[in-house]
Amino acid sequence: MTSKIVIVGAGVAGINAATKLVDNGYPGELITIIDMGKDPYNRKPEEVMTGMLGAGGWSDGKLTYHTSIGGHLSKYTGEEKAMELMDQVIENFKRFHPKPEAVQCSNPEAEPDFIKPYFGLRLFPVWHVGTDYLHEIGKNWYDYLVSKGVQFDWETKVISINFENQELLSVCENPRISTHLTYDKLIFGVGKSGIDFAKVLGEEYSFPTEPKPIQIGVRFEAPQKHFQKLIDISYDFKLYRKFDDKGISLRSFCTNNNAAYVAVEETYGDHSYNGHAKKDERYRNDMTNFGILMEIHGIENPFDWSREAVKKLQIDGTGTYYSPTRKPSLTSEGNKVSAIQVDSLRSLHNALGSYAQYIEDFIGDMIRVFPTLGGDWGVYMPEIKYLNEEPLVNYNDLSLVDYPNVHFVGDVLSARGITVSGAQGTYVAEQLLK
Repeated sequence: MTSKIVIVGAGVAGINAATKLVDNGYPGELITIIDMGKDPYNRKPEEVMTGMLGAGGWSDGKLTYHTSIGGHLSKYTGEEKAMELMDQVIENFKRFHPKPEAVQCSNPEAEPDFIKPYFGLRLFPVWHVGTDYLHEIGKNWYDYLVSKGVQFDWETKVISINFENQELLSVCENPRISTHLTYDKLIFGVGKSGIDFAKVLGEEYSFPTEPKPIQIGVRFEAPQKHFQKLIDISYDFKLYRKFDDKGISLRSFCTNNNAAYVAVEETYGDHSYNGHAKKDERYRNDMTNFGILMEIHGIENPFDWSREAVKKLQIDGTGTYYSPTRKPSLTSEGNKVSAIQVDSLRSLHNALGSYAQYIEDFIGDMIRVFPTLGGDWGVYMPEIKYLNEEPLVNYNDLSLVDYPNVHFVGDVLSARGITVSGAQGTYVAEQLLK
């Protein structure tokens, strides 16, 4: 008898899983996808966190193509299989792209000498999908899955799961209806917006876990001209530095150029920042933005510590901004990025304690490497990647150790990026097909 599959979360992990299943003849009528957000026809551009294709697939058009970036995929699958899975994700984005020929891969190879005294530089391939095309991709992808019979429950929040009875309780907001749904197989890919729910489930069922580090920092923004000599070598450059004896490392993250915009994310009621780049030339603003993320190991209760730090960087219901010379920039819609400007980095030190100095030193060394930068930059505070303690899973299908019909994918399994999240969903679907 064919199993009934419920997928919690319509992000790239869940959508790639469903696609792999129906592509291989699995009956779409036996697949239900539940998401708190809206379908791609009704989801607004500024609704970043929930809905079809999740956060990354709706606002970031870069697919990293290396096993050392975005989570430890090869830990579960091995190197060769990991690359094969990422290929499948990239092919899906091309498949539903209105202009697949526009998808291009950059593959820098040489590390420039001017970087070496101050930073390491990670060079790896990146497929550029183009942020401007993501919404059309989402519509095409959604239409395909619907045509295969897949059921979507939009604006619906799963509020409890009983792993013993294989059922879940969800609440639809419009109209407000509660529904009990049973499943044979469950794919749990709630994304950033569901990290709290995953944490509750982990505590309720006492999942064995692997502790995760803190990942917190700022979103850095400056005119692109200051970084052009590095951008010419690596469009999505990754500067990094490690302090192994302190359990600390820092890296630049998710670089956006040409038509680069800072985006506000709301998680647990607090504001944090991310970024995206438009492909259409009419949006060009000649700006660059990227995260400066610090990974901190060894802090007890890292999730709670991160939440508290984020709260300290909020003023009047939004995040904060510091620049020696600049004002907060505009969104792609022409509105000022929501942030309260402060006159120093004192608030960062208040939130992070002595760890803030590592970020300040990172910025100081960038000014040395890119001397025209001077004071012509600003930082939005904070940028945060909430990493729950990672549940232990069976490596062959990412199922929970105690519940082999429940599979964790995406952010709840510490995937940090579109390609790895999609690959995890594809990997689970392959095992279910067997």
